[in-house]
Amino acid sequence: MTASPRSTGQPPGARWDSGPTALAAENNWLRDRLARRHLLDLASGVLTAQLRLSPAEAAEYLDALAHATGLSAQSLAADIVNAAAGDAVVPEGGEGVLSDGPAEARRARLTAAAAETADTVGEAAAILLGEGLAPLGADSLWLWRRVDRDCLRLAGTAGVGAAEAASWQWIPPAAPGPFRTVLDDGAPVWLDEGPPAGDTLPGPAPHAARAVLPLRRRDRTVGLALVGWPGPTVLDGRVRRSLTGLMEVAGTVLDTEDPAPTPAPVLVDVLDSLAQPAMLLGLRDTREAGTGKGAPVVDHLNGEAAAALATPRVGGGTALARVFPRIHTDLSHLARRAIGTGRTQRAARLPVSAADGEPPPLVDVRVLPAGGHQAVLLWHTAGATGLAAARAVARLQNVAPFRDSLTGGETAWSGEAYDIFGMRPDEEPVPLAELRERIHPEDRDALVELLATLTGRQTGGQTLLRVVLPEGAVRHVRVAAEPLIADGAVTGFAGVYQDVSDSRRTEAALTATFDHLNALHDQAELRHQLALQLQQAIVPEVTGFQEPSGDLVVAARYRPAAAEYRVGGDWYDVLTLPDGKVLVAVGDIAGHGIGSVTGMVALRNAQRALAFTGHSPRRLMGWLNDVTLSTGGTTATAVCALYDPADGGLLWSSAGHLPMLLLKDGRARPLDPPRDVLLGAVPSYTYHEQRVGLRPGDTLLLYTDGLIERRHGGLDEGVARLASQMERCDGHDLDTLVDALLGSAVGDTDDDTSLVAVRVRRRSAEG
Repeated sequence: MTASPRSTGQPPGARWDSGPTALAAENNWLRDRLARRHLLDLASGVLTAQLRLSPAEAAEYLDALAHATGLSAQSLAADIVNAAAGDAVVPEGGEGVLSDGPAEARRARLTAAAAETADTVGEAAAILLGEGLAPLGADSLWLWRRVDRDCLRLAGTAGVGAAEAASWQWIPPAAPGPFRTVLDDGAPVWLDEGPPAGDTLPGPAPHAARAVLPLRRRDRTVGLALVGWPGPTVLDGRVRRSLTGLMEVAGTVLDTEDPAPTPAPVLVDVLDSLAQPAMLLGLRDTREAGTGKGAPVVDHLNGEAAAALATPRVGGGTALARVFPRIHTDLSHLARRAIGTGRTQRAARLPVSAADGEPPPLVDVRVLPAGGHQAVLLWHTAGATGLAAARAVARLQNVAPFRDSLTGGETAWSGEAYDIFGMRPDEEPVPLAELRERIHPEDRDALVELLATLTGRQTGGQTLLRVVLPEGAVRHVRVAAEPLIADGAVTGFAGVYQDVSDSRRTEAALTATFDHLNALHDQAELRHQLALQLQQAIVPEVTGFQEPSGDLVVAARYRPAAAEYRVGGDWYDVLTLPDGKVLVAVGDIAGHGIGSVTGMVALRNAQRALAFTGHSPRRLMGWLNDVTLSTGGTTATAVCALYDPADGGLLWSSAGHLPMLLLKDGRARPLDPPRDVLLGAVPSYTYHEQRVGLRPGDTLLLYTDGLIERRHGGLDEGVARLASQMERCDGHDLDTLVDALLGSAVGDTDDDTSLVAVRVRRRSAEG
């Protein structure tokens, strides 16, 4: 017996095994159902509290009110919740018409309910923009999460290009003025004509209106939102009240999982600009991409693809098999072949045949290599009447019928044929058999073959010819013809000429574009390899420096980033100075790539050279700050320490770096650093320094954030876990200690990691 949609909990008409249509129905139905249930539960709670009804009685009362007022239960629930919040008054006893509340307040409440049930911050941002902010004229929304040390991390956007979003992923404490004001004061900043001169904010133009609002939860600012308009706009009281209310909801959705980094943001923006469905595919196991192995996943789909699938929720690593269950094998083969060979793969129709009731097939399928382990999937949907009509009209453009006679009659052209061949209307039309002198010499054999098909085999045929115009220009003309037969003999031809030059130029331009993308990828790969080799030469994974003489034992390790493309700017150094003191340092340049590596080399070498001046760590840190500012456009954290074997003292300074850990008598504790700024943040900054005494057996650990940072955890928790692990390793030799700490690292950001451990030798042991 077949279960009904009501008994299975499925949306009416859904077929869970029928591909993108069913997947879309499932996603949209579940989202709407969750939002509706959430709002109805809130309204029932209000009625239960105010009218002293049981939950069942409240639900029945809500249904009765909806029937009496002619409103949907969802709209009525929005009015009731707004009334409880102070936007209207619920009459005593429940009488009166609750639907007279402002439509704008109702829309805001419905938008809030939908956003609160979103699975991701990006999805919530899209709902808030599309259903709440767009009616106010806004065209973009940015949501940042406030993280450790007052940095801002982008959590979700809507109406924003991938490339622009990638450039605003992280905002340091030295944020633009309006951001800093909102974080410090906890109040919105309204910019009707854009930010003040000197402050750069995301947006289409400097003078476009923007609103910067705090995102709050439990009376604490947990993030920041920026709403953008396409141009200058008066942000009056109505707009400000609406935005403030909607952003109260935004503050509650920041706990959802962080989105995966957008792959190839520039390519994503190109795909989003196309007027046909397009997907960016990647291979799950990239190490085997060149061998044709690996399972393709959907990294991104554009708006046309989302419309074709009727869902905005596919992407971000969704398995291709889930999106196209019936044809994923064929599409996977095309994707792997395109990536492996570097050539475009095509299929006229997938699947070749489809039964009644199944999703419409994909037609004109193309898979283009996009560099690295990615490919672009383009298609049309046969069942989409708009697309089909557009393709049919395109086929009729620049089409010119003609007819030739082989029995002494005339050749007849339509007016369009004269335009195609660059001839005047008063000139004599040229028969098909006499086009030889008007086409490119390399295409003459194709014309001969077409004539042989028409006259010898007496069947229709077509070919593509390059027509040379009188002024020397070339047009690509498709010729399709049928023979006219009487008494078994061919008496003439009837057919059409079609100028397909635009299509050929477009195809050539697309080919050139992807060739250029591949060339850019090769250049980026070369830059990456240079950066990786430079980093490995400067910061080896296992230390190769000579241990300082005297009473110190040193062990250092470096672990590269999990993903090669994230080659970073971590460094460490241990150096014995002429006066016998020992310099110990670690640092971390912001960002990844060759820029970060070259910045790391500059800072490390500068620190080494400046250390020989004999100055204190705080003076060295001030000079390093000047060096960082001179390189331009980057910041770094670092800790620099000088150990004096004469008295066992350690003098040290920190530029926004994580606290060092000191293991003494079996207990590990962080050495709280001075509250000094990052390198490269403020010119002419004076750093502070502190002193701690080290005794035989004491162990000091310096490290970078890749060792402890987690996507959904605080740095303080990571430092505490690291200290506990050090205590468990107390008594082991130093190499065993650092290997154990590196092996048990809890960081999950795929960042590179450096750590240096220094131990004062015991009098009776080797350390």
